[in-house]
Amino acid sequence: MPNTITSEKILVLDFGSQYAQLIARRVREQNVYCEIVRHDISAERLRELAPMGIILSGGPSSVYEENAPQCDPGLFHLGIPVLGICYGIHQMTAHLGGKVIGVPTREYGHAVMTQTQSSPLWEGVSASTRVWMSHSDQIGQLPDGFEVIGRTDTCDCAAIGHKTLPLFGLQFHPEVTHSDEGSQMLKNFLVKICRCTGTWRLEDFERITIEKVREIVGRDRVICGLSGGVDSSVVAALLYKAIGDQLSCILVDNGLLRKNEAQSVIDVFSGHFHTDLHVVNGQQLFLSQLAGITEPQEKRRRIGKAFIDCFAAEAKKIENAKFLAQGTLYPDVIESGGAPDGPAATIKLHHNVGGLPKDLNFELIEPLRDLFKDEVRRLGLQLGLPETMVWRHPFPGPGLAVRCLGEVTEEKLSVLREADAIVLEELRNADLYRKTSQTFAVLLPVQSVGVMGDARTYENALAIRSVDTNDFMTADWSRLPYDVLARMSTRIINEIKGINRVVYDISSKPPATIEWE
Repeated sequence: MPNTITSEKILVLDFGSQYAQLIARRVREQNVYCEIVRHDISAERLRELAPMGIILSGGPSSVYEENAPQCDPGLFHLGIPVLGICYGIHQMTAHLGGKVIGVPTREYGHAVMTQTQSSPLWEGVSASTRVWMSHSDQIGQLPDGFEVIGRTDTCDCAAIGHKTLPLFGLQFHPEVTHSDEGSQMLKNFLVKICRCTGTWRLEDFERITIEKVREIVGRDRVICGLSGGVDSSVVAALLYKAIGDQLSCILVDNGLLRKNEAQSVIDVFSGHFHTDLHVVNGQQLFLSQLAGITEPQEKRRRIGKAFIDCFAAEAKKIENAKFLAQGTLYPDVIESGGAPDGPAATIKLHHNVGGLPKDLNFELIEPLRDLFKDEVRRLGLQLGLPETMVWRHPFPGPGLAVRCLGEVTEEKLSVLREADAIVLEELRNADLYRKTSQTFAVLLPVQSVGVMGDARTYENALAIRSVDTNDFMTADWSRLPYDVLARMSTRIINEIKGINRVVYDISSKPPATIEWE
């Protein structure tokens, strides 16, 4: 469902990079609308779409490999500014007559790039700046007309530009926060090279999406699945504003929710929206489907199927229901493999992306599919949702099942639920809830020796995970104060039977993901 119409837009050609959506996010930070398109879109189609600029994403392939994804070489001759990033710079090089070569060791991590030529990309950027590398190929020979505008100790062609045409390439990733001045480089590409003025606003998204929903839905009824999380809450608020009492909401209590979560959802949506809310008790069905299952992707598949079964059964009771609304976001789409037949690798399955049965008698509406989490929060406030709901930490669709590593049982869920409640309570007590992006507990399938009183124990270990991020595509672990972590650990071990050890996760994304499964 197209959400935004604007004459000023940037197109990102997706070659399978897990950062493709992040590039789009960085572009939108400059109030320029951005869309992701397939890598093999034709030059003629690009001409019709008339973007202000084109960005070629990174990707896991090598351009010289058989069946490696390729762009239409004609796009470089449209007169439209092009920026190639990582694999994108290799595409530009190979298609314009240069040479890309493999290097003995993959370069992954920080490097210092030094400018070697003046360029509009460098306005406001330090002469030497830290950038983030992630590649196993480099440019061996420049195409005719190009010059090196930046290099590192290990990469002679870290940045290139054409001497007369608006064609530029970066071996590093300016879109990730690890590149200190990457946002400024992207801003320069948009403003100095593409001549964008930055006129796109989230208010436009709301207005156009509401108009589109009304046009598509007509007099029919829309069903929305509520989980109590930010995404589904904003979807419900947006749809309620668009179609009012034509909206019915279904809450599937799958037994995998946080402590008191189901009741809080009922209280908020019955009181705040006065919506037609249906609550389904599916706890036993979900637990039976998860019995004996330890493989993370299989957990997600089974939870997704059970959710659809419960949801569909309840939906049949709602008359004139034609549409199903979901809170799918951009990160959900990219981490589930991107567009159909696209080159992106699947990191994990999301229960609300794909997997819907072909005979499901609903047309799908995903009004937030083009937004990132921070944009969804801003939209929620715009729609009048309470701040406590809008700033709630993200919660995965499969719930506590993917934070309960190994087999999921009712007993383990109970332990995890209580521990998670303590973690969040202490985080709020320390006034850190809004200062962190996502904090939660993970029950590990590991038992360790401990001593309580005079007795030896052999019980479960629990991990605490807390991250800081702007976009949830990259994240760093939160530097929580030791005294806060100590209170969390002490309370968990003292108050919850079955846990005798608490550890703190200090890995960043990448290379780790935020969730453990």
